[in-house]
Amino acid sequence: MDYLEDMIYVNKSVLEKSVKSFAKNWMIVLTAIVYTVINLILYRLLGIVFRGPLFILSGIASALVMSSIVSNYLYLLFNIVNYNRLTINDFKEGFTNYVRKIYGVFFVGYLGSLLLQMVVPVLGPLGNYLDIAIYIVMGIALNALPETIYLKSYDAWESILYALEFLKENWLNWVIPNAVFYISIYLISGNILLNVFDTHLAFNFAKSPLYILMYAISQIVFSFMMIYRGHLYKILSTSTRRKRMFMKKI
Repeated sequence: MDYLEDMIYVNKSVLEKSVKSFAKNWMIVLTAIVYTVINLILYRLLGIVFRGPLFILSGIASALVMSSIVSNYLYLLFNIVNYNRLTINDFKEGFTNYVRKIYGVFFVGYLGSLLLQMVVPVLGPLGNYLDIAIYIVMGIALNALPETIYLKSYDAWESILYALEFLKENWLNWVIPNAVFYISIYLISGNILLNVFDTHLAFNFAKSPLYILMYAISQIVFSFMMIYRGHLYKILSTSTRRKRMFMKKI
């Protein structure tokens, strides 16, 4: 019963904060358009520049581009969650703020994928199932990694370890609200969120007007979810269940 009371208490507080934050900073929904355009332009340029012998460097360049975009989005969330603001200057500064940490996380993931590529072929048909299982498990276990990056002052490896520990300590309060959002987005748009560093929902330009409407609704839900996650993480990572129950009684 204490766990249920705590979950209701926490999410009620988070919902109130998130509604206020989203009402003032709803423009974050529009970043989906900006990031889509940036991705199209930059990846087209990368395809032109990194040809022939330079192709080997395209992976590094792509990771840097992705790190910059994720950094920008997380910096916007940082300012919304902490200061309830979203400005043009925040957008300009955001592309470099967390690049080092995010790129470090990508590098750790790259090393892990190399190790996995060595193991999968040895297992034969079971290797493919193992690959998928590990991808899903890590997506769940590191689900709070984005919030750890922009709300905590850890390096890349420390952020990974803290995100794992955070989920271990707060799995009920974290997983249930996120599951509700994930399922809602899937039911509205058909999008399945597996990448912990998603900054927006993928858009299909060849779809119908109805698809565009449903996409817009799901993007609004996604943006609200990310703000909600930030407030939820901030409460859970700075208090214990016992402390929250004590404050509630006061």
